[in-house]
Amino acid sequence: VQLVESGGGLVQAGGSLRLSCAASGNTFSITRMGWYRQAPGKQRELVADITKGGGIANYVDSVKGRFTISRDNAKNTVDLQMNSLQPEDTAVYYCNYRNWFKTDYWGQGTQVTVSS
Repeated sequence: VQLVESGGGLVQAGGSLRLSCAASGNTFSITRMGWYRQAPGKQRELVADITKGGGIANYVDSVKGRFTISRDNAKNTVDLQMNSLQPEDTAVYYCNYRNWFKTDYWGQGTQVTVSS
């Protein structure tokens, strides 16, 4: 499975960005898709994930009410709509797909920078 992210960039606090992740290859065994982020000097953290089948979404507390994850199984894409962005959201964001063997696939990462 290959993942390609797009949509990062520089935005002012309070602004919005939409990240997209396109998957190619054998995605039949994928069960869950998600977005992680890693800020300088910090560990990578899960931001949001969503099940492939039921579309059940899960968010880290700091983004609840501001970010929305969605997936399109027909197109093999997962998006992250980010609203009301804050400087603490600045990080490299990574797309992640996990299969039923719990094997993780990662995108190359896309930089999101929020200026105050």
